[in-house]
Amino acid sequence: MLHTEIAIIGGGPAGMCAAIAAAGQGARVTLFDRGKRLGGQLVKQTHRFFGSEKEYAGTRGVDIAKILYDQIEKNKLIDVKTDATVLAFYNDGVITYEEGKSYKRMTSEKTIIAAGAAEKMLLFSNNDLPGVYGAGAVQTLMNEHGIVPGNNVLMVGAGNIGLIVSYQLMQAGVKVKAIIDAAPKIGGFLVHASKVRRLGVPILTSHTIKEAVGKEFVEGAVICELDEKWQPIPGADKKLDVDIICLAVGLSPQSELLRHTGCDMKYVPSLGGYVPLRDENLQTTASGVYVAGDSAEVEEASSAMVEGTIAGLSAAEALGYGRNVSDLKDSFKKDLNTLRAGAVGEKIRSGLKILNC
Repeated sequence: MLHTEIAIIGGGPAGMCAAIAAAGQGARVTLFDRGKRLGGQLVKQTHRFFGSEKEYAGTRGVDIAKILYDQIEKNKLIDVKTDATVLAFYNDGVITYEEGKSYKRMTSEKTIIAAGAAEKMLLFSNNDLPGVYGAGAVQTLMNEHGIVPGNNVLMVGAGNIGLIVSYQLMQAGVKVKAIIDAAPKIGGFLVHASKVRRLGVPILTSHTIKEAVGKEFVEGAVICELDEKWQPIPGADKKLDVDIICLAVGLSPQSELLRHTGCDMKYVPSLGGYVPLRDENLQTTASGVYVAGDSAEVEEASSAMVEGTIAGLSAAEALGYGRNVSDLKDSFKKDLNTLRAGAVGEKIRSGLKILNC
């Protein structure tokens, strides 16, 4: 049986920042990630970040991953376990995981769950045809492996992910025939929408996909216009000649391991689905278990990094490490509030009110 002071599950932006913050205070940390390398969604993100200097504004996501990895590699208090899938979190505090082909167990004094989120899919006719992708899969193919998924794409979803991935597709020489969204207005930042519109891509709000066309793979798509009640308008169908249908319709928090801890959960649509109740230090109702990033609420990577830092500082402080940790946490909490300010953060703020957080 192995033991660590702080176990962090998930090596994305939240988990990496949690490890850096906790180890920076002197705590011994074990960081788990099921991938071959750390970074999570950051390694797919070639766009420049918004936010402040603390959240690496103006730096591309893939470069932020390298910056954080370098900090982790230099800190001898952080034990990194990649290709390590955490399988369960038992009531007696035992974490079981598969590392490579080996089954192992570990106990921890504090645990931070930063497992991220999974892509949502849509129900429509022939949605199981080859050529129907989630936006994350398209980013993985292009930005990690250098493979374009096809020649002509229909993007479903006009949130930030749909708009950013559309722009990346065009940079790779792929034609985006249209971006559609069932909502009556664009959900992502207008600066992203303006970039793709200037390149001639139509963004059709109040539209959804009705059918993928093809027998063995995608050869087209049928879209339809929706009325104010979100119902298809008769006779408003349109066929597009595409070989790729890319779905960017949101994410759901990965909550399986949180359920293993027995912490209180609540369904909050504006936060992405079932999320844990937590206090201002991001500790859940399960004592010693913290949450950060998309496992807590689906949000931008900048916010995930700040939450990870707060969770890491809180866990280390609970173990008696560090000086002036409260002042540091207050500083990062202010940064988090700034990131969630204005109209863009209204959805997150309303969801946190429902949780009484």
